[in-house]
Amino acid sequence: MITMKDIIDDHNEKIREVSKEVALPITNEERELLLQMHEFLVNSQDPETSEKYDLRPAVGIAAIQLGIPKRMTAIHVLDFDEDGNVIGADDYALVNPKIISQSYLKDGEGCLSVNDEVQGYVPRYAKVTVKGYDVLTDQEVKIVARGFLSICLQHELDHFEGTLFYDRINKENPLAPIPNAMVID
Repeated sequence: MITMKDIIDDHNEKIREVSKEVALPITNEERELLLQMHEFLVNSQDPETSEKYDLRPAVGIAAIQLGIPKRMTAIHVLDFDEDGNVIGADDYALVNPKIISQSYLKDGEGCLSVNDEVQGYVPRYAKVTVKGYDVLTDQEVKIVARGFLSICLQHELDHFEGTLFYDRINKENPLAPIPNAMVID
C-alpha cells in the first residue's frame, strides 16, 4: 500500500526529472504500480482510511511522485450532487497520456509533493482531450475532460516534464487575474 512516506517532495531533485514513455504492453510490475497508485487515491479520499494511515487527500498522482520517472498517472475525481452526495467518479490509471486539444482556465492548486502552501493562480486549459492506455479498463482511451478533471490531468502530466504547479504561477503577481479565464470552484 502506498502511503505518504513513499511520496517524494519538491526538495527531492528527482521530482524535476523528465519521465520516459512506457513500452506497451506494460509489465505486470507497471500494472501493479498503477493499480496501487489508484488505490492510494481512493484511500486518501476515504475519511476513515486517510485518518488511519495519515494520507493527504489527492485526486491524482504521477509515478514520478514515487520517484519513478515513467509516464504513468492515476486519477480519482468524485462527482457530487447538489446535496454533497457522491454520484459517480472519473477513474483512470493511464500510461503515456498526451493532451491533444485544449481551451483555457485558472485556479489555485496543491500537490502531494509540495508540503508548503503556495498561493497563486495556475493557468490551465478548461478543456483537454487526452489519449493514453488505461490499466483499469485494459484499453486505449480518449478522455475529453472539462473543469476540475481537466486540471487534474494537466497537473499530473506536468509531472512527466518535471514541472510543478507553482512553476506556472505568475512570479511578479501570483494572484493577478488571468484574462479570459474561468474559475473552477
